[in-house]
Amino acid sequence: MLSTKTVDFVEDVRDVLEKEANAILALSTTIGDDINRALEMLLSCEGRVVITGMGKSGIIGRKINATLASTGTPSLFLHPSEGLHGDLGMVTKHDVVIAISNSGETDEVLSLLPSIQKIGSKMIAIVKNTDSTLGNKSDIALSIGQAEEACPLGLAPTTSTTVTLALGDALAVALLKARKFGPSDFALFHPSGSLGRRLLMTAKDVVNTSNKNPMVSPGTTIQEALFLMTAQGLGATGVVDETNTLMGILTDGDIRRALTASQDILNSTVFDLYNPSPVIVEEHALAAEALKVMEESKVNVLPVLDELNKPIGMIHIQDLVNLGL
Repeated sequence: MLSTKTVDFVEDVRDVLEKEANAILALSTTIGDDINRALEMLLSCEGRVVITGMGKSGIIGRKINATLASTGTPSLFLHPSEGLHGDLGMVTKHDVVIAISNSGETDEVLSLLPSIQKIGSKMIAIVKNTDSTLGNKSDIALSIGQAEEACPLGLAPTTSTTVTLALGDALAVALLKARKFGPSDFALFHPSGSLGRRLLMTAKDVVNTSNKNPMVSPGTTIQEALFLMTAQGLGATGVVDETNTLMGILTDGDIRRALTASQDILNSTVFDLYNPSPVIVEEHALAAEALKVMEESKVNVLPVLDELNKPIGMIHIQDLVNLGL
C-alpha cells in the first residue's frame, strides 16, 4: 500500500543538478591544447568520424554521432561487440575513431584497438583518466575530469555521462563554426517536419499553398472591396495601380474604424481609407521570417511581393499556423 506521507525530493534533485552542472563548469576551466589538436584532426578527416563506446558510454556516443551527422560532420556509430564480429569493415584508414570509456579499460573497446591500428585510422579517446590503457593507446586523449558521480552509491554513470555528452556537443559546435555551417546547410539535413519547413519554406511557397491574392484599384468602392475580402477570407486586400504595383493595403480593421466615425462609407473609394505604408515581405524570404515580421508588427496579413514590387499573394497568420510554423 502506498504511503500517504508527503516526501520532498527537491533537495535530492537539486543536488544532482548542481553536481552535474559543476562538473561541466570544472571541465570548461581545464581544457587545453588537446582540444585544439582533436578538432584539427577532425577537421582534416577525409573519411568519417566513427564513434564507439559500450553500455552507457555507447548511448552517449550515439547521441554525439547524431549531433555530428546533423551539423555537417559525416559520422557513424560502431558498437564495439558488433565491430568485433565484422562491423569493423565499415572503418577505413581515412576515418577518425572517437572511443568513449569512462574508465579507459573497457574490454570490448580495447579489443578493437589492434584492428583499428592495422586499418590505419586515427583515434581520439574520451576518458576520465588519460593515463588509462585507452588513453595511452590513442593519438589524442581528452579527459572528462575526475567528477563525482551524482549517484549516492558512486556507481551509476550520471555525472560522467553528462560531462561526456557536453564535451561531445562542444566538439560538434566547434566543428560547425569552423566549417561555417549555416542555416541553409542545416536545412539540407533536416528537410522534414516543422523544423524543415521553418528552414526551407519561403513566403512564395506559403502563398502558393493558399493561392490567394486579392487586389483592388484605388477607385474601387469600399462595398466592392468588402465583397472581395469576404470571398477571399483574408480580411484584407492589396491596393494596386494600373501596372499592378502595390500601392498599399486595405483591411477590415480600416473599414471598422471608419464606420465608427461615419456610417456612410460603403460608397466611398478605397483611396480614402487604404494604408499606403503596409508591412510587406519579399517572396524569397523564409516563411519563418515572415512569421517574425507579423509577430513584431502585430499584423495578421502580409502582402508578398516579387522583385518588381508586384504582389504575388497574401499570407494570413492562420496559413503559417496550419503549416506548423
